[in-house]
Amino acid sequence: MRLRCRCHGVSGSCAVKTCWRGLPPFHEVGGKLKTSYEMSVRLARRSPTQLRRKEKAKRRVPISPGELVYVHRSPNYCRHNVKRGILGTEGRVCNRTTEGPDSCDLLCCGRGYNTQVVRYVERCHCKFHWCCYVECKTCETMIDFHTCK
Repeated sequence: MRLRCRCHGVSGSCAVKTCWRGLPPFHEVGGKLKTSYEMSVRLARRSPTQLRRKEKAKRRVPISPGELVYVHRSPNYCRHNVKRGILGTEGRVCNRTTEGPDSCDLLCCGRGYNTQVVRYVERCHCKFHWCCYVECKTCETMIDFHTCK
């Protein structure tokens, strides 16, 4: 939580100041969670009261309260796994032009993607004529769909 303040008054003067505690922007929270996830510590299976790192080289380093810990590795969500209920990413629509979470490089897990050109025919440039009918033209658009292999 962060303290945020706003001034109220004539011409931007700070005659009255209102302050409140609020959450930071969502992308900041997500970024910190992602960093914590990537730097998370794997625990050795010992007693439930004693937390110890799995890596032998860092076993003597204490686990801080802010560190994220895990016992089991996350499953591979790229591959289809019926037993775990994971659908995989095969056949998912991705965006070839971005580098974000919907990018083909990230979603397709390095397997590549197929490109399909789809022709859409729809009514466009519609005009209402008095009385009682609408006249439209037919427009064709070609759209590229990219799906993971």
